Amino acid sequence: MACSQRETIRLAATKGVGALTLAFVEPDEATFWVDDYYETIASDECVPAGFTVNANMASVLPLMCHEDEATAIDRGIDGVHFFGYSLGHFYVYGQHQPGVTDVWAEFEKNRSAFGFDRATAAQENVELRAQLKGDEGVLSLRGAIGTPDQIRPLMQQYEEAGIDQVIFISQAGRNRHEDICESMELFAREVMPEFKERDPAHVAAKQERLAPAVEAALARREGPRTVDPEYQIDPAMLV
Repeated sequence: MACSQRETIRLAATKGVGALTLAFVEPDEATFWVDDYYETIASDECVPAGFTVNANMASVLPLMCHEDEATAIDRGIDGVHFFGYSLGHFYVYGQHQPGVTDVWAEFEKNRSAFGFDRATAAQENVELRAQLKGDEGVLSLRGAIGTPDQIRPLMQQYEEAGIDQVIFISQAGRNRHEDICESMELFAREVMPEFKERDPAHVAAKQERLAPAVEAALARREGPRTVDPEYQIDPAMLV
């Protein structure tokens, strides 16, 4: 279930479905969201909508990985900022005329006012966060745009927070296909292996921890609906 706030994450938990947060949440904030999600799974509020409980929390982050931080920023920051700005343009603050409005031009003119300031996000030699803070305290989207050594500890924080999957946004704006592929290959080679190695133990421990809660939740689920034995499908209705 796509979720942008804590209330919808809780709703996903009450239905026993996974939650995908699209809010570019920081790791420390994610801890509260994750704890609330799993506490709800384990409570009487959880009545599965389906035949099983898919207890998983996923989060999204921008990604552009390169051995040189400045190159990673140059290749990735404008594209992911455009992605974020476009969401706001179409769903919150934009005035759009199809075939007329140039969203990229609007983005370049207004990006800083909506949390996508390039200079703030392009700071170098920093500890990566979902959003970096500028001199005046204003936040700007950054995420996993940097070197493998910068991205690795950021991923560790999400892992420790209990996020099950991180979904990366790279194919956005004018980001080049070749740069995206190079980024993913470097990430897979330099960052991913240790997380892949730890994942089976994390999954097994979580399944063991949640097993009683899942069993109780499934017991609260109503059984299959009764079927009218006289009900038939008229072939004429299919024409």
